[in-house]
Amino acid sequence: MIQTFNLEPYEEEFGRGLAELAGRKIIPRIWEKDWTVWKPEPGEIANRLGWLTSPRAMKAKARCLHAFAASARRAGFTRALVLGMGGSSLAPLVMASVFQTRRGFLDLDVLDSTAPEAVLRARRNHPVRKSLFIVSSKSGTTAETSSFFGFFWNAVEAAVGQAAAPGHFAVITDPGTPLEALAGRLGIKNVFHGDPEIGGRFSALSPFCLVPATLKGIPVSGMLEAGLGMSRRCREARDLRANPGALLGTILGVLALRGRDKLTIILPDRLQTFGLWLEQLIAESTGKEGRGILPVEGESFRGPGLDLGDRLFVHVGTKAEARNDGRLTGLVDAGQPVVNIALPPSYQLGGQFFLWEFATAVAGRFLGINPFDQPDVESAKIRSRETLAVFRATGALPPEKPRFKVKGISIFSDLEARSAADCLGKFLAGAAPGGYIAIQAFLAPGKRIQASLDMVRSRLADKTGLPTTAGFGPRFLHSTGQLHKGDAGRGLFLQITAQDRFDAAIPDEPGSKTSTFSFGILKAAQARGDYEALKAAGRRVLRIEIGSDSPAGLRQVASLLG
Repeated sequence: MIQTFNLEPYEEEFGRGLAELAGRKIIPRIWEKDWTVWKPEPGEIANRLGWLTSPRAMKAKARCLHAFAASARRAGFTRALVLGMGGSSLAPLVMASVFQTRRGFLDLDVLDSTAPEAVLRARRNHPVRKSLFIVSSKSGTTAETSSFFGFFWNAVEAAVGQAAAPGHFAVITDPGTPLEALAGRLGIKNVFHGDPEIGGRFSALSPFCLVPATLKGIPVSGMLEAGLGMSRRCREARDLRANPGALLGTILGVLALRGRDKLTIILPDRLQTFGLWLEQLIAESTGKEGRGILPVEGESFRGPGLDLGDRLFVHVGTKAEARNDGRLTGLVDAGQPVVNIALPPSYQLGGQFFLWEFATAVAGRFLGINPFDQPDVESAKIRSRETLAVFRATGALPPEKPRFKVKGISIFSDLEARSAADCLGKFLAGAAPGGYIAIQAFLAPGKRIQASLDMVRSRLADKTGLPTTAGFGPRFLHSTGQLHKGDAGRGLFLQITAQDRFDAAIPDEPGSKTSTFSFGILKAAQARGDYEALKAAGRRVLRIEIGSDSPAGLRQVASLLG
């Protein structure tokens, strides 16, 4: 299942790593849920290991999930929309894009953007009389999810009336959360409980993914059987080279310690969203205490000046896709370290979810960090709330003045520069070997915008030779945002914002006719909050406001980059 290429320079350290796992009985201790594998204290570890047994626990609940899907079909629903963020949205996004909807089941989509255009697009694409809305939040307090809930509740209530509205919603949350209490007050009957001992990014084999998957007609029993099979293989403790999770986790951890800490993920087109799930799992789990593995997904890495010396490449796909992917062959021929993970033709992603969760936990052991906490995520949230408090008190966001304006683009930076081009040049001059560039786009996701972002990304790679990542805000705040502030600080951060052509009010609570904020205000506060959090963490960040025509504005940014 796992093939390795060109790992010979690291074979000695790799062997020592496996020997350490064996000598310290790390694999059995992980399965015994021994928190001292990672840290001497149990905080945010002992209560975060439920994912180890989730495949078996969920198999017992599969019949209940299928019954819910059957009831949704009988009710006449044809579409389902997950309202969530981070660990509550990315695994369902994989389900929505990788699998075809079975005949008679519900088309599945995910909303995880506060950009007004994205919210209004989701509203247009989901006629409320035929749509089921899945409100998904482990904590039950996620700001974005609460905002989505209020917006769509009011839309449904206006269309079908107060009495019928609860039947158009289901809730997934941990027991005892404010969201569960609100669902009870509103009369929502379909409430699914997550396991409080499973963190969001480790929740792929839990109700947060499996409830939406069942609605789409995906055979979750098969997914869970694949996950259970992989979990059995990850129990192997005598021959660790036969333990896929131990093997992959040791490769990730050992090569990261040797400077190969840019995990570049190569996927066939049909599995591209799996890279987004991997990105969150790895970045949020390992990017802390000045260390981290940077997942690089969706990058071409074909620029002639690209420095590949800090990369580890992992390909996931069928044997046929591996044979036909020229990128993989070229990297192997060039002597780059490569791992190929062969999937069965049926794409048993349940096994992949568990494999990568286990491998990430093992890699965290080598890095000496707790892979289950997220200590730096809150910093951006705090600053966003402070910005919203100013808006609440004054009716306006705090004033700001751009450093430069050119051709409809505004640049915000603390750098001393003579012009916009000089400012960009000085920003990129901070690029150094071992670093990376992260594009943080607070824009509405879409194919045209993605294509324009890819153009900017390619120009940055060509100019600097560095690995590049690109994430949509606020999605990335719940994903790579932890690593951005918690790693060694070698990143350059290009934040891109836009003026919203449309906006939508956020009800103060579901059913309320009053609104303190709009989605446009929330998005702007989130962007400003992360900008300030990055600066406070000593990161190098530059913001570009591109106007209201995002594709055109991104093309203008690309032209400024030369």
